[in-house]
Amino acid sequence: MIFREKNEKESILIRQHDHGFLAGEIAKHIKEDFFEDKTYLKETVDAIYEHDRGWIELDKVPILNDAKNIPYTFMDCPSPLRFVFYTIGLNEIEDFNPYGALLCSKHFLSFPLNEEDEEMMSFYKHELERQKRILKTLTKEQFVMFDKHYRLLKFCDELSLYVCMNKPGVKKKDEIDLFKDGFEGTEMFNSKEEKLIQAEWVDEETI
Repeated sequence: MIFREKNEKESILIRQHDHGFLAGEIAKHIKEDFFEDKTYLKETVDAIYEHDRGWIELDKVPILNDAKNIPYTFMDCPSPLRFVFYTIGLNEIEDFNPYGALLCSKHFLSFPLNEEDEEMMSFYKHELERQKRILKTLTKEQFVMFDKHYRLLKFCDELSLYVCMNKPGVKKKDEIDLFKDGFEGTEMFNSKEEKLIQAEWVDEETI
């Protein structure tokens, strides 16, 4: 779940899978000629649409964080819940899109690792095995394209989060800190200069 305050009296809850759909819509509009090889491009876009499908059941009934008096979000959801549903989502993706599951698995393992969190460590080890299993099925050409596809997933995920977590039309100085300085690993998508891509709200409907 994504939580954002609308005003002093109202808040906005956005389901993770809806955020994922927006990320997929962004990916769908990437210029195809950016990729010299179209191998697995469809599978990549499909994975971006589905990358947070593990949250579908979790987000049906928001769980209250008593300490904050707001629902748990994707940033503070308890590990015993988070990693069970991450695994469910990845298993479902692998059933119809193994390459997509590989991308999503790497995406989840890019999050900061807490070695004292038993659920996280168990999830981490299980996903390394999933990745090894799927990587064995890739051709050399497919493996070469993997990094670009992974960076596309990360970029679309972060741009969608930027949309969902900021108030529409917010001034740059008042944005959430997470993406103020740009989106990690996006230099390759910047056609003008080798710098991170940054976003900024022009008005309430335009970024």
